[in-house]
Amino acid sequence: MTTANLRGEDRVLNVVWPNGTSADFPFLWLRDNCPSGFHPDTHERQFDLTSISPDLVASGVSVDGGNIVITWDGEAHTSRFDPEWLFNHRPGIGLEDPAKVEPIHWRGNIPQEDLPRADAAALMSDDTALLGFLIEAKRTGLAFVDGMSGDADAGMAMARRIGFLRETNFGTTFEVMSKPNPNNLAYTSHALPLHTDLANQELPPGFQFLHCLANEAEGGGSTFCDGFAIAADLREEDPEAFRLLSQTPVPFRFHDQDYDIRRHHTVIDLDPFGNMQELHFNAHLAGIFDLPAALMEPYYRAYRKVMQMTRSQTYVLTTRLRGGEMVIFDNRRVMHGRAAFNPNTGFRHLRGCYVDRGEFDSRIRVLSRDNS
Repeated sequence: MTTANLRGEDRVLNVVWPNGTSADFPFLWLRDNCPSGFHPDTHERQFDLTSISPDLVASGVSVDGGNIVITWDGEAHTSRFDPEWLFNHRPGIGLEDPAKVEPIHWRGNIPQEDLPRADAAALMSDDTALLGFLIEAKRTGLAFVDGMSGDADAGMAMARRIGFLRETNFGTTFEVMSKPNPNNLAYTSHALPLHTDLANQELPPGFQFLHCLANEAEGGGSTFCDGFAIAADLREEDPEAFRLLSQTPVPFRFHDQDYDIRRHHTVIDLDPFGNMQELHFNAHLAGIFDLPAALMEPYYRAYRKVMQMTRSQTYVLTTRLRGGEMVIFDNRRVMHGRAAFNPNTGFRHLRGCYVDRGEFDSRIRVLSRDNS
């Protein structure tokens, strides 16, 4: 049986659940999260925190019909809480998140069969198959889909099964092929060093979907590497280089006849707890570094070290995409590139689009709810 007791001197409600777990809930937190303060349909908070005293006091607590009922001193109001809801929202714990998937770092020697791979028809028709694939794709940051149709819109349909598409200055979709008068190196037949896309954007796109419609030219092999693995090894081997790259923002810029989009980012982006959350690495979009002169040389040494790591077979995975195959990867983690190809020897055409991380995670959460 769940028990609840007030500890007025500490201004908390102490709850003990049948499994022995105990937690303290501050009075102000309880009043702010009273279920009556949320809209019944939208679940958005309507309660005005400034309408009560920050020194409010709970005058009584009871367990009634399985709910914990709190009365408030000087207020004609009671709050009723489901003990399970309180358990799931214990202070300092945080709500369980099905989209919080621990990344697995991989390197160039990973067998390709160890990376997630699924059939397009199954992903389009089976929510359980899609959920499992999305979780594993988030875990590794790189996954493959077989059996894509020759329809140029098939990749977009797959991406839209997950979330809405992210539009950029290149459009909602982009055609990776050799073009006349290109405004991006991807639209040439040249080799592309490993990079993350659009580091010049305020928020670079999340997951990239690249549907291979044809790959008949000589050359043009695709390369990938796990930026988190590189950053983890750098943190271990050269802490000063890691510090510089995770604390020093540098400029990135894209500009053509119609656009001039600029942003400063750190190459390695850490979350508030010091964990790696993003990588911004794109040498061909790097702006002119504007660091203080005294910092320039040490920074270049650190930056060059990462560049060398992206060219080491220790980290690089090479594959050749086939017509009807699609690759999906986390653009803010996994760097991608390609070898040069000869457009005179055959046609090479990939069609791409993006779905941001927030949409990707939302789909995992909703599918997890439906499959629980």
